[in-house]
Amino acid sequence: MILITGASRGIGKFLFDKFTEDGEKVYGTYYSENPELEMNEKFIQLDVTDFSKTEELIGKLRSGISKFVLINCAGNNYNSFAHKSSADEWKKVILTNLTGTYHMIRSSLPVMREQNYGRIVNFASVVAETGIPGTSAYAASKSGLWGMTRSIAVENASKGITINNLNLGYFDIGMINEVSEEYQQIVKKKIPSGKFGDPVNIYKAVRFLIESDYLTGTSIDINGGIF
Repeated sequence: MILITGASRGIGKFLFDKFTEDGEKVYGTYYSENPELEMNEKFIQLDVTDFSKTEELIGKLRSGISKFVLINCAGNNYNSFAHKSSADEWKKVILTNLTGTYHMIRSSLPVMREQNYGRIVNFASVVAETGIPGTSAYAASKSGLWGMTRSIAVENASKGITINNLNLGYFDIGMINEVSEEYQQIVKKKIPSGKFGDPVNIYKAVRFLIESDYLTGTSIDINGGIF
């Protein structure tokens, strides 16, 4: 069973659709109210910042869980120079991207350990490596995943559980398509390949991590060579 958080849009939706096409048993979560998704039994509304809700979700799915794969796509962003930033908004990013990911992992690990199998894939970012102005909250939340992933990998390797991060660059999906063409061209000039990534590369990387039993505790860059 594959569970994808943040599956209503962007990369999460792309992966949900691809794995569904593969014939996998897939569930997705979404945050904001969505009447269309409410009618779909494969989607569950969830606030990952609420640990009681993540526990409740895993409890509901538990009887049908086998070969559990958790893909953490739910995320939040806030852009501001640190000296002008709102402390509350800054904390919200950490709460969603880092603590929310922990909540999902913490709720899922008991099932994975009981079944001696688990695959956890987190999404970090090139932003945490390159030092982009205005992204201190986002960068901190994503780089925090690296240390957490290494610790959890060591704790659970003997139980057949792997956990890895994908450090994403700029892909032709999601937020990059919401900015001006002028800014998109500026970003492309920084990418050695000269183009945004095809999201199918993300799908292939996730599939590789699911099929690998000896790759754990890593952070893999998928960014077209940008550093």
